Amino acid sequence: MAVRSKQKEVFETEVVRFALYDVGRSIDLSCVLKIVPGTPGMKLDKRRNTPGSIQLPKPLSIDLRAGPQIAISDPRIKSLTLSARVYEEGVISFMLRLKVTATLHDLLEIENFRISNKFATLSLFLEDQFVELSRILRSAIRSSNKLSENFDFEMYTAFCFFDMQGTCNQFVEKHKKDFANLINGDPSTTNLHESQVTKVLANSFSYSACDWAVFGLDNCIIIDPSKDYEDLLLICELANYQLLELRTLDRMLDSWLDEAEDDVGIFYSYTKPKKMKSHILKKKIAFIQSMRLDALFILENLENSSKIIGDYFLGEIYQHLCYIFNTNEWTRSIERRITALQDVYDIVKTEKSERTTLWLEIIFIIVCIVFPLLQILQVMVMNK
Repeated sequence: MAVRSKQKEVFETEVVRFALYDVGRSIDLSCVLKIVPGTPGMKLDKRRNTPGSIQLPKPLSIDLRAGPQIAISDPRIKSLTLSARVYEEGVISFMLRLKVTATLHDLLEIENFRISNKFATLSLFLEDQFVELSRILRSAIRSSNKLSENFDFEMYTAFCFFDMQGTCNQFVEKHKKDFANLINGDPSTTNLHESQVTKVLANSFSYSACDWAVFGLDNCIIIDPSKDYEDLLLICELANYQLLELRTLDRMLDSWLDEAEDDVGIFYSYTKPKKMKSHILKKKIAFIQSMRLDALFILENLENSSKIIGDYFLGEIYQHLCYIFNTNEWTRSIERRITALQDVYDIVKTEKSERTTLWLEIIFIIVCIVFPLLQILQVMVMNK
């Protein structure tokens, strides 16, 4: 129950932090099962008018840590559970669930809640868990991501309230400024204008008279006295998974475009002593065509891995999150980069072919014109 006083109002709340990391091109799930025990697939109860035809990815779920933790440093954290999902597409997703007793102002500083003295923030704790699990699963990871020292990742936090008095609307109206700060990730000292508060909380979702949810770029708030929000959490994870994979693919293509720019610079430079040899160019063209096909397949598999499309409650929330994350623009950016990448190498390949044709024409001229002239000159000299 909420504890109320003149100074503060304390709530029993569940805070769910998602941390998704891209570790490489793919992960062999059969190999993962040989290393750690796991449960295949995702569980989604067909409720809230959710159709039976909904299509979800099939990762492996791994339970990492559960139950009351007497070693937790922060007294506001009563217990925690930690689990992970390993996706075949090369993503490891962590879900840290904290049962906390805290004020709304405390929740604004949730990042600094200490699970142990070793970790100053929740992000550092999750990063440590990721490093350890990725080390254990190293043999199952294919084409490890070596484009940078840091892995691409996404963090998302859900604040789940079930301890309240009155209706959802009354609860939201009473704490709307703090809720707006929670969604935006602003400090408690931020005094948002009423128009901003209204804007942040405008696109809320409710399936019944007893639940309410609103979603932002990095955080969401879910209110449900019955604690019936597992399907909403799953949708949050899938939307962040989609965003992470799109961002990672976009970065990979950006790296390949940079390499293409360097290759074109070498090819067209007449001042550099070392030109790109023909066999090297052919290898690079073959490589980039292979990467282009890989990118197309990755994009296609990503779009087909989860199909949450339709006019139903969870579908509306998923589409809303995709709108917030602007996944359509990420997809268009990737498609443009794939096209640009192919165009660059097509131009270089065409130019290389034209140069080869030019040299063949020069040789033909030499053979057909210069050689006969030399023979005529030779005859004239001999006749003198």
